[in-house]
Amino acid sequence: MSTSKRPAPAAGSVPVRSGLGEARDAASPLVPAAPSDRSVGLSGGGSDRPAGRRSEGAAERPTVRLREAPVPQPPAGPPRYAPEWLRLREPADAAARAHDLIEPLRAGLARLKGRADGLVVHDLGCGTGSMGRWLAPLLDGPQHWVLHDRDPYLLHFAAVAAPRAAAVAAPRAAADGSRVTVETRRGDLARLTPDALTGAALVTASALLDVLTAAEVGRLAAACTAAGCPALLTLSVAGRVGLTPAHPLDAEITEAFNDHQRRTGMLGPDAVTTAAEAFAGHGATVRAHSSPWRLGPGEGELTAQWLRGWVGAAVEQRPELRERAGRYLDERLAACAAGELRVIVHHTDLLALCRPTGGTS
Repeated sequence: MSTSKRPAPAAGSVPVRSGLGEARDAASPLVPAAPSDRSVGLSGGGSDRPAGRRSEGAAERPTVRLREAPVPQPPAGPPRYAPEWLRLREPADAAARAHDLIEPLRAGLARLKGRADGLVVHDLGCGTGSMGRWLAPLLDGPQHWVLHDRDPYLLHFAAVAAPRAAAVAAPRAAADGSRVTVETRRGDLARLTPDALTGAALVTASALLDVLTAAEVGRLAAACTAAGCPALLTLSVAGRVGLTPAHPLDAEITEAFNDHQRRTGMLGPDAVTTAAEAFAGHGATVRAHSSPWRLGPGEGELTAQWLRGWVGAAVEQRPELRERAGRYLDERLAACAAGELRVIVHHTDLLALCRPTGGTS
């Protein structure tokens, strides 16, 4: 979904704030598992997005916007997003991601050359690193994950490996027991270039495409295909929600929410189609697979958080809904608390198998 300077919800998330704006904090203090002095590659081009300062080993520019709940902060501070919300949604994300795309991905990775030292995986808009925790144990061989985000607070959680933080620990082992290492980088991933992906064997992202514009998706596809590496882009919203029992206002809330997602040029529910066309235009083989959240009584806390954000976005888009939507939300939250509500939030996963360029590591 689109994020803005005002709180705005996303499918499968609670209200969010913009991930744009100058990154004023220092880079993450964590020592990378495999140190690198390269910063994220940035394209030229005309953009009205502000450029931040550059610190050692990190490009201090605004990055791709996250779709998560913000931590309360002083107005002058950069937006931050609560690790608690990411923790809350992580099991639903893991259950939803399309396992049917893993075998085609493995086959695509096996065709790459120069894998003697293992896979280098770039995870874009990583948050606390849930994608790596899900995917690294499903792939064989040594892996080095490069986690990209603008927020050093989230990057800290993404790279931590202490037992006391096991719920958000970085992955340690691949499917065959091989070692997994992690480093973190900050930078403007909305303008990623092929140079930033030098040596990459795979690019991943979660809940990312729908917060990008068509131009940004085009640049992402060009960067991945120029680097010759596959891209696994999961949990893009599909614009469809199913609630049981049904309610007369369901369709109107859904429509208003989808309009909210598309404001300011973001792709929202059109993201997967646009991305598939962009990757195919560069010669990639593209597969898409449904990856819905299925929320029942066991996910009541997540469902309640999602409902508040979903309805809140609809009202922000169409203020005339406020009174009716308020009653609707109260009814839905009561049903959720009673264990009587079932929700399906439809997403789509996309796998783009790009043509190898003759050298990844």
